[in-house]
Amino acid sequence: MSVPLVLTQFLDRAVSLYGDKTAMICSGRTLTYKQLNERVNQLSHGLKQLGVEKGDRVAYLAPNTLEMLEGFYGVFQLGAIMVPLNTRLRPEDYLFILNHSESKVLFVDQDLYHFIAPIKDKLQTVKTIIVHQKNEETDEIDYEEWLAQHPSTSFDRPDIDENDVCSLLYTSGTTGNPKGVMLTHRNNYLHALISMHHLRVSDQDTYLHILPMFHVNGWGAPFYYTANGATQIGLRKVDPKVIFDYIQTYKVSVMHMAPTVLNMLLQYYDEHKPVIDHPVRVVIAGSAPPPSFVTRVEQDLGWEFIQVYGMTESSPLNTISTIRSHLRDLPLEKQYRLKAKAGYPMIGCEVKVVNEYGDEVPHDGKTIGEVIIRSNNVMKGYWKNPEATMEAIRNGWLYTGDMGTVDEYGYIDIVDRKKDIIISGGENISSIEVEGVLYEHPAVLEAAVIAAPHEKWGETPHAFVVVRPGHEVTEEELIAFSREKLAHFKAITGVTFVDALPKTASGKIQKVHLRKQYWDSVGKTGRYVN
Repeated sequence: MSVPLVLTQFLDRAVSLYGDKTAMICSGRTLTYKQLNERVNQLSHGLKQLGVEKGDRVAYLAPNTLEMLEGFYGVFQLGAIMVPLNTRLRPEDYLFILNHSESKVLFVDQDLYHFIAPIKDKLQTVKTIIVHQKNEETDEIDYEEWLAQHPSTSFDRPDIDENDVCSLLYTSGTTGNPKGVMLTHRNNYLHALISMHHLRVSDQDTYLHILPMFHVNGWGAPFYYTANGATQIGLRKVDPKVIFDYIQTYKVSVMHMAPTVLNMLLQYYDEHKPVIDHPVRVVIAGSAPPPSFVTRVEQDLGWEFIQVYGMTESSPLNTISTIRSHLRDLPLEKQYRLKAKAGYPMIGCEVKVVNEYGDEVPHDGKTIGEVIIRSNNVMKGYWKNPEATMEAIRNGWLYTGDMGTVDEYGYIDIVDRKKDIIISGGENISSIEVEGVLYEHPAVLEAAVIAAPHEKWGETPHAFVVVRPGHEVTEEELIAFSREKLAHFKAITGVTFVDALPKTASGKIQKVHLRKQYWDSVGKTGRYVN
């Protein structure tokens, strides 16, 4: 009889084989895998008492904490669906996601509760709000007090099929509202097996949670590091000093992060020269950082640099840039250039770069095509959005909207985005959403927003604006206006005033011309895809 591939097996394995080993260190608390499992059981019993059933959605708004980690398994034991919320959004964004997902229960960290308070009365399906690390300022349920009311005994799980949805992850698209990506137990399970192989995860690892767990479940980290009995460290806020302190104190061996965070660590290292005397590997999502960036990580820090590529819709990792054995005789400079690319397909993933006719582009490192993916990791679809699902998945292939090339060694390099999504500091920004805000300003006649290269964030939104006749407005005023209306990472950082925007015969604004004009004038810098 076959055993369904469900994620609860990962914690079961860790408890069985590593029960007395340290599972999580967070905010002064240290728990073994047995203790973690007891809290998970309490959480499951508590959720059942609240009326949560198989298929119900349970939302989490929290940093990388013990409470967030145990949330995955506590929710999964009921066959319920985890809805991790991006911690960098605005109250209106949370209102849309919570109502659209029809979440029944919301867990929120005290430090983030101020985002929920303004929209609390507009939540249509959330019946219970429970606060992690609660203080006296809120009248919501205290998580620890609530948890203590429930038994830590084994939870009687319902039948869960591997094709059941386990997580619902909202990602920005080209429309203003985010889309809910449905990932199944099978998606995440097979992704974990693939990733743990390529990233060489073992029970000897100590993993520092830098990449947010809301971010495609931290690239699956709560699953495969748990399955292997690795020790995990929680990090509430990205701080280079704290990160280096943790690396030294706990002998952290592996971290996942956005390029912006790695850049912060490099800058901190240059100033303070902390001594790290054990092997460390860093896993970075993105395209083409300069080879000199890889050189600094591997030669100055002495860490192993691993570049990966993927997207939320594919669980997410699909390619890796490590140097294959038969290429290790290449000059070191060339190896660094390869390591800076998105890389080659992971086991179980078919990844191709195709032209407009669906034919693979030549492996010449020059011909550009769209990256498409076929694997068991590809999402079930978009929640309540069959049209967008059919647009993204065609003939069994996920069309990523990312444009790339393939070199003679089969390494894919992401060179641009087919769609107009802006990726800033690892976060997706809808240009249409930003344009919609600019159109609210009385002086704006027309606006088009593109990705502008940025040294720290990779990209930030830049606006091309046609001013309404009889009005005046400055760049500073429009930047301030957008910061008032949007989460700050979505706000524009610059404005180019023009007399007219280039358009097609049908009146559609041709952003490709604006992008070329802007990038030619400032010089295109490296960008990455999450």
